[in-house]
Amino acid sequence: MTTRSRFLVTGGAGYVGSHVVAALCDAGHDVVIFDNLRTGHRESVPDGVRFVPGDLADRPLVDRVLADGPWDGVLHFAALSLVGESMQQPFLYMEANAGLGFSLIDACVRHGVKRFVFSSTAALFGQTEDALITERTPIIPGSPYGESKHMVERALVWADRIHGLRSACLRYFNAAGADPTGRIGEDHRPETHLIPLVIDAALGRRGELQLFGDDYPTPDGTCIRDYIHVTDLAQAHLAALDVIHDRSVVYNVGNGVGHSNMEVIRSVERVTGRTVPWRLAPRRPGDPARLVAGAERLRAETSWTPRFARLDDIVETAYRWRLAHPDGYRSLVAAESLLEQILSRRNRLIT
Repeated sequence: MTTRSRFLVTGGAGYVGSHVVAALCDAGHDVVIFDNLRTGHRESVPDGVRFVPGDLADRPLVDRVLADGPWDGVLHFAALSLVGESMQQPFLYMEANAGLGFSLIDACVRHGVKRFVFSSTAALFGQTEDALITERTPIIPGSPYGESKHMVERALVWADRIHGLRSACLRYFNAAGADPTGRIGEDHRPETHLIPLVIDAALGRRGELQLFGDDYPTPDGTCIRDYIHVTDLAQAHLAALDVIHDRSVVYNVGNGVGHSNMEVIRSVERVTGRTVPWRLAPRRPGDPARLVAGAERLRAETSWTPRFARLDDIVETAYRWRLAHPDGYRSLVAAESLLEQILSRRNRLIT
């Protein structure tokens, strides 16, 4: 995108959303973030970016925001995203992800939005024998979370066919790492992603890491995943926006290389120089043995290519973020509070 554009980003204070916002701002675009901060962080919002606190369930508020156009596109990240939780509360996920997704799409159509980028997932594919999962791999969700994302993808097909809303569904594999400049990073509460959990175990910030299952049909018995650096993932969104001026697309986004849970542990040990304490735990329901992306369509149809393809490079950025922010974004709040106290005392001394 070479011209300055204006985008609404739902869930833009969350992990992936905040990195996409940073990429859009770096490219010179205007961004408005809409987020209920259930899992996002106000501290991740860049200076100069308008932030609207709100929930997609508040339909009048969504309408007011979209009425403040024009918009060059909407990027939709706001969702529940825990596979295990979705296995326990399936209808919560259907309502929050699919139901509110439908509502947002409808609002976009009514307010004349022409482009829509959707944060989808590799959890659409469930158990598969494919060595590389392509966009042609049969969709058989292994969890209500994956099912809820698929429902939104199907809604976007009809939004295009009937209303001309062009969309890009980006099926993420495992987003990981942190902004290389250190501006933003990963801070989930509770943390559920493997790489930050392994790093925290190595740093002694939590007890033994639980390794869920060692009897999968993989070389070392642990699950294999494709880890994509979150900055590379963010750039894929910008690349997709260029494509959907004319047509809707579906892209898998990954490195095309799988790493087992044990390989992640070894990578963290190499990067940190520390031993990772871990213990074996039972399998989690809904976890496929292997999910590795075949992302050639994205590479072929856009200029996108990952910059951080090596697992150790991904781990290093995550490690640097967690060292600098031992309590996540709360560390930033504490540092700002301390600075305010210092400045206040200095001002009192001067006066």
